Amino acid sequence: MSNVRSATYDLMRNLGMTTIFGNPGSTEETFLKDFPGDFKYVLALQEASALAIADGFAQATRTVAFVNLHTAPGLGNALGNLVNTRMSKTPMILTTGQQTREMLLMEPWLTNVEATNFPRPHVKWSYETSHAEETPAAFMRAYATALQPPQGPVYLSLPLNDWEVESSGPAVVRSVAQRVAPDPARLSDFVNQIKKAKNPALVLGPDVDRADAWPDGVALAEQLGVPVFGPPAGERCGFPEDHRQFAGNLKFGIAPLSEQLVGYDLVLVIGAPVFRYYPYVPGKYLPDGCRLLHITDDPDEAARAPVGDSLISDAKLALQGLLAGLAQYEAKSYTRASQTLSSPDTSSSDMSADALYAAISRVRSDDSVIVEESPSNLAMLHKHLPTRRPLSFFTMASGGLGFGLPGGIGVALGEAATGRNRPVISVIGDGSFQYSVQSLWTAAQQKARLVIVVPVNEEYAILKSFAKQEETPGVPGLDVPGIDIAGLAAAYGCKASRAATPDEVSDQMQAALRHEGPTVIAAKISNSIPSLL
Repeated sequence: MSNVRSATYDLMRNLGMTTIFGNPGSTEETFLKDFPGDFKYVLALQEASALAIADGFAQATRTVAFVNLHTAPGLGNALGNLVNTRMSKTPMILTTGQQTREMLLMEPWLTNVEATNFPRPHVKWSYETSHAEETPAAFMRAYATALQPPQGPVYLSLPLNDWEVESSGPAVVRSVAQRVAPDPARLSDFVNQIKKAKNPALVLGPDVDRADAWPDGVALAEQLGVPVFGPPAGERCGFPEDHRQFAGNLKFGIAPLSEQLVGYDLVLVIGAPVFRYYPYVPGKYLPDGCRLLHITDDPDEAARAPVGDSLISDAKLALQGLLAGLAQYEAKSYTRASQTLSSPDTSSSDMSADALYAAISRVRSDDSVIVEESPSNLAMLHKHLPTRRPLSFFTMASGGLGFGLPGGIGVALGEAATGRNRPVISVIGDGSFQYSVQSLWTAAQQKARLVIVVPVNEEYAILKSFAKQEETPGVPGLDVPGIDIAGLAAAYGCKASRAATPDEVSDQMQAALRHEGPTVIAAKISNSIPSLL
């Protein structure tokens, strides 16, 4: 009979989880003992980075990621990025070691006190095994919970002295449903409302990308002939941003968003919350005469929407049902006005964010993947680097910094693992860069193929935008001068360079895209405070 450790590793093999992301501690070494040769361990130098790298990997590969962290302190370090993982609906099994069972009553050093409460509410399920023998079965339940819609992270606390216990046999491997189908009557009602609408619009969100439903979304949009908006603050793209029917992204203030929808009598939102708002700009949620229909695979997301009628469904199955029901629909004729990109302003001696993104666009290939965490110039990114293909844009979902740099590394590792090997370009602000800077070491050690472009403005520009919006002058701590971005990158083992002009950016990127490993380009840009809305 095998022990609990070998039974658990056998289960992980059967489930295809042979890559472990982590930062080991004393409470995890008993699990990692005699690490199997057919498994891969991806070490990060801090737990928040380990979790975000796993998050990017899971999103890129559409698989469940496995993360092993160090009891309470390690879990605490990772919580900020765990918030993002939950909001990104990333399937993940997060585990930490727990102190020896025989000592838990007295709460010795490194005890995770009330372990199951620690990661809540940012996990779908949280559990500490009650006895050693149930550990493999707990992993199976965790896997099923992470995959079932809405997908998301789960947590297991595992006492360190359980692994040598004799197992009660191999874990039962079960298949797991990953889609939920729409109620036919409710879907039929939605079809009828769309048919009756005189001027409808679509909003296609991140779940369309997660559900592998881009072709279905494009087909529905073209069948209806209506404008398609992206949701506010979408962490992934659900529709090609260069499509003739793409009408841009909705703003994330209540009143400004409502103003964008004036003239539409029906808005159909698929695969996005209704809506993510911030800052608070009061007003009507919808303009007069406009109704909203909402399709999501998350009952909580449907319940908290302040307006609209909901349908619980996987985005792909709902889109296919709508396509069938609207087969005879007489298409509208919306085509957005032709857009000509204006030349970036070069009057300043410093490179503008506009010019930086234009320089990147000159050398990026159509199949490149963009990972973004430079919120103050996001509008420039969408302007010059529109997402044209599925699974090609990733950013933070939570609004908190720290996912982008390690998340991009995880995406690059996912591209290698799947064999797609598309080039990955991460654009990470110099403020965001510092939150998980140690993840560069993992990128270098794993030879992750990605280019990290850092717009250097030596400030938290997005916070200055908020200060302007919220009328809060004199806020301290919004400038971050004196950081040598390229020097940090080189110290961690990455190829690094500095750029001050668009031509330098383009030239350095071309070299970086040929490099068999990570490159960091520190690009000095001018200071400007963009409008939030």
